Amino acid sequence: MKSGEALNLFSSWRWASSSLVRQSPRSTVRITQLRLNSIKKLSTIALALGVERTRTELLPFLTDTIYDEDEVLLALAEQLGNFTGLVGGPDFAHCLLPPLESLATVEETVVRDKAVESLRQISQEHTPVALEAHFVPLVKRLASGDWFTSRTSACGLFSVCYPRASNAVKAEIRQHFRSLCSDDTPMVRRAAASKLGEFAKVLELDSVKSEIVPLFTNLASDEQDSVRLLAVEACVSIAQLLSQEDLEALVMPTLRQAAEDKSWRVRYMVADKFSELQKAVGPKITLHDLIPAFQNLLKDCEAEVRAAAAHKVKELCENLPTEGRETIIMNQILPYIKELVSDTNQHVKSALASVIMGLSTILGKENTIEHLLPLFLAQLKDECPEVRLNIISNLDCVNEVIGIRQLSQSLLPAIVELAEDAKWRVRLAIIEYMPLLAGQLGVEFFDEKLNSLCMAWLVDHVYAIREAATNNLMKLVQKFGTEWAQNTIVPKVLVMANDPNYLHRMTTLFCINALSEACGQEITTKQMLPIVLKMAGDQVANVRFNVAKSLQKIGPILDTDALQEEVKPVLQKLGQDEDMDVKYFAQEAISVLALA
Repeated sequence: MKSGEALNLFSSWRWASSSLVRQSPRSTVRITQLRLNSIKKLSTIALALGVERTRTELLPFLTDTIYDEDEVLLALAEQLGNFTGLVGGPDFAHCLLPPLESLATVEETVVRDKAVESLRQISQEHTPVALEAHFVPLVKRLASGDWFTSRTSACGLFSVCYPRASNAVKAEIRQHFRSLCSDDTPMVRRAAASKLGEFAKVLELDSVKSEIVPLFTNLASDEQDSVRLLAVEACVSIAQLLSQEDLEALVMPTLRQAAEDKSWRVRYMVADKFSELQKAVGPKITLHDLIPAFQNLLKDCEAEVRAAAAHKVKELCENLPTEGRETIIMNQILPYIKELVSDTNQHVKSALASVIMGLSTILGKENTIEHLLPLFLAQLKDECPEVRLNIISNLDCVNEVIGIRQLSQSLLPAIVELAEDAKWRVRLAIIEYMPLLAGQLGVEFFDEKLNSLCMAWLVDHVYAIREAATNNLMKLVQKFGTEWAQNTIVPKVLVMANDPNYLHRMTTLFCINALSEACGQEITTKQMLPIVLKMAGDQVANVRFNVAKSLQKIGPILDTDALQEEVKPVLQKLGQDEDMDVKYFAQEAISVLALA
């Protein structure tokens, strides 16, 4: 955009913003769009105005003219975060603070969050002196604002200005943060709790112990569970900063209380953050405090909590000290896992099934066979398809330890049931795992037990299944080789070319497209090409134009003689077809294969 155009846009924008006439809905929409376009070109306008006019005209205008349209405000908040260079560099970064301060107080949350994000970015461009002169006063104003919106925004700014402030100013910043942690409005306390861990990381250790820990304790016992659960999240950051002795004395009583909180949402947060908490507190406290808490979470009365804890079983076990780990798992974790295998809630069982196979690599061959294998077999027979699917999708973990043959007899019924499940997404998922299963079970088992399933998927009534089944065949050929394909798969695929259902005939072409590259020139030329050429005379136009597309696809694999003597005449004939689509794809194939 040229300088003159930018200035004209600025002028028209100011007119649109200052117009006080009553507008029709149509003109209101037009003006809103004009404002949005102007905001998106704000950097261009600033370049055209120059740094001085941007500071003296554009920024005051933006500060005074806060619009009602959230989309415009969001775009403005985002643009201003990258505006330092356009106002004259870091020395003038403070000029950007007034409009962003206004944006940080608006009602719409996404606008406030974006304004805070931009303010955090700009804070790094202030010198320590400028920070105390301009940025810290802004934070104080927001923190003591009448509206909760400004106070919530302030919570996200303390951590970026604290490290470079003087000791006296640091004390003021900590005081403001303490006030927000005990604010009358729950939304403000939530915002403070969500930033407690971040703020703790930039404080001196003495301040963490004397001020942050008491704030954490108070927030963790707040009357609002939405505040208490955010305090749990902050606990991870706080725990990383303290010694084992301080942790045990200052933090663990509160964390134990959170793990038994009356609100399931708080207990859920403890379960969800368990691995991070475990790493933060270290092995000694884990064994003494966290393992008992985890046991309670695994048998919690709320299914959501049990499911969240079940998801963390593998990570918990992996993070235990190597010495004595096996004993701890066998005696203190496994009994609770066994209960969850037969849980009444399918989400809990599904969560456990997604991670339980990973325990085999931790516990080793003997324990896996004796203790885990019965659980795997029970889950393979579970009535919930997601449970069976999660076990099958993680078979590689068990295969590394005991080999998959131990499961093969139970695997087969589970695979067959999933392959024929009424929900097509379940069928799709098992197809995607078939190459992995085939590789682990071996070619003989596959040919005997699973080959017919793969062929049945090719004629499924759902297109997504037929498409996935086609890709599955290609992966199987890559795994088992071209000789296997020639003897086992290709003949069965080619028979479908005579199927009365035209969709199945088209599937033959899709399979040939996928298999040709994996099978190579000889098999493609001798076995597949004759079938494709024969299908060029199909009565259904959809089949004929897919013949043209298939010839274009397999053409590069064929030799010159086959292209000139067999493919070219057929494409030329299709190029004269009465159907426009057939004619188009035939001519495209002729062009791509250079057969004109």
